[in-house]
Amino acid sequence: MPSPRVFIVRHGETEWSLNGRHTGSTDIPLTANGEKRVRATGKALIGPDRLIVPKKLVHVYVSPRKRAQRTLELLNLGFEEPFPWNAHGERDSEGLKCTARIEVTEDIREWDYGDYEGITTPNIKKMRKEQGLDPNWDIWRDGCPGGESPEDINKRLDRLIKEIREKWHRPVMGEDADPQQPGDVLVVAHGHILRAFAHRWAGQSLKDGPTFLLEAGGVGTLSYEHHNIEEPAILLGGAFIVDI
Repeated sequence: MPSPRVFIVRHGETEWSLNGRHTGSTDIPLTANGEKRVRATGKALIGPDRLIVPKKLVHVYVSPRKRAQRTLELLNLGFEEPFPWNAHGERDSEGLKCTARIEVTEDIREWDYGDYEGITTPNIKKMRKEQGLDPNWDIWRDGCPGGESPEDINKRLDRLIKEIREKWHRPVMGEDADPQQPGDVLVVAHGHILRAFAHRWAGQSLKDGPTFLLEAGGVGTLSYEHHNIEEPAILLGGAFIVDI
C-alpha cells in the first residue's frame, strides 16, 4: 500500500507575485493568466490516473486569502459540499468528484511580512541599510519586523503538521489499515509558507533556509520513506497513479 501524501499547491499568479512584492495579508486576486494556468494544472495533474487522485483525498486545508481559495475553485475538483466562502468567480466545470472536506485555517496563511508588506527584496535591503540594519536580510533567519519571526512560523506549521499526521495519516499506515481508505491531504496556500511547511515536514530548521522554490500555481509532494510515519520526506518526483 502506498504511503499517504500531502500535496502543496501555491496559489496562481497575482500582480504582486509578478513583480516580487511580498504579499501577506493584502488580499489581491489572481491575474487572468494566473487563473488560466491553474485550470491547466488541474487538468494535467488531477484525475483517476494522475498525480492527485480525487478519491484518495481525505481533507483539504486552504488559506483564508482569496487568491488561495480561488486557486482551489479552479483545480478541477468537484466537492460534495459547497465551498465555505462566497465564490470568487465562475468555474468552467463542476470538476471531478471528491469527498474530501475543506477547512480554512489561519495556520497556513502566508507569512506576516509586517513592515515589509508590499515591498520587494531589493527595496527591503535598501531600507534596512538606510535604517542602520544589516542589509543582508534573510527572511528565514531574520523574520519580519512588525510581522512574524521564524519561531512564529515554526509554531503554527508544526501544529498543522502534527494534526495531519495524527488525524489523517496514522490511521491509514497501520498493518490493519483499509487500503481503500483515503489518506491524501491537499494544502492550498502561498509561496513562503509552503516552502517553510515542506522544510518543517522534513524536520529541518527554518534558519537553515529552504533551498527549493515553488512557483506560482506550482505543486509539490510530501510523504514518508519506508511507509514509516517517523520518516517524513519530500517527494522530489511523484509518479501518476494507475490501477492495475
